[in-house]
Amino acid sequence: MKRAHREKLQLCDALEKIADALPRVDRLKCLGTANAIVPLLRDIHQYEETIIFPAYEAAISRGEASLASTRRLRAEHVEDECFAAEVTEILLAIGHGKTIDNAEAVGFMLRGFFESLRRHIAFEREHVLPKIGIVDLG
Repeated sequence: MKRAHREKLQLCDALEKIADALPRVDRLKCLGTANAIVPLLRDIHQYEETIIFPAYEAAISRGEASLASTRRLRAEHVEDECFAAEVTEILLAIGHGKTIDNAEAVGFMLRGFFESLRRHIAFEREHVLPKIGIVDLG
């Protein structure tokens, strides 16, 4: 899990650097980042949904919490993967030389995506992982 969070945070950092550099971005960085997003998220989400979430659900007591948290996290995974496809598409276009017509809109899109990923990680670190005995991933 530590590796998964580290890789997602590295992706967030790369996206933030691209957003900060708009409209003058490194096209190769855009291509490399675009090609990493979907496979990375798909693999991490599968791991979380098959290993981490079932362990969390088994660890919480009935009176303590419902399964609403894992249902929400699973829904976020679907949203993240849809958003990742859109981000990938724009980064590939930029990487292949497409002119950025509205750098502010692209930056807003990238920031929305990576901030969502960071919030998801923060929630897992604060609420899910301690329940299954994983602590101090920072």
